[in-house]
Amino acid sequence: MAGEVELEEVGTVLQVGDGIARIHGLSKVQANEMVEFENGVKGIVLNLEEDNVGVVLLGPSEGIKEGETVKRTKKIASIDVGEGLLGRVVNTLGEPIDGKGPITGEKYNMPLERKAPGVIFRQPVNEPLQTG
Repeated sequence: MAGEVELEEVGTVLQVGDGIARIHGLSKVQANEMVEFENGVKGIVLNLEEDNVGVVLLGPSEGIKEGETVKRTKKIASIDVGEGLLGRVVNTLGEPIDGKGPITGEKYNMPLERKAPGVIFRQPVNEPLQTG
């Protein structure tokens, strides 16, 4: 409907460095939720503290400055998966970076963090994997 206003919850960058940003003001944000910075870089909320949250950056931190705003996306971090992803090189957001064009085929959206299946549902280990 025309004239409707959509409110966004935004926070402020307190500190940024080493791929982590501290954000104040996102009181309703969830763990593993994606947030977006002013320059378009996305991040995943990991540490929920009383007065700020810790965000792992999924892009370069050079363009992010203290005092800038950060907005919630209200989406839990996820990636599209499917057979078309096999043999491809993707970035942290699942976007192709190998120059072979878009990923095709049927895709399923899966959360980045999810509970492992119970022991009963797992296949037994028949051959050990040597890791060095």
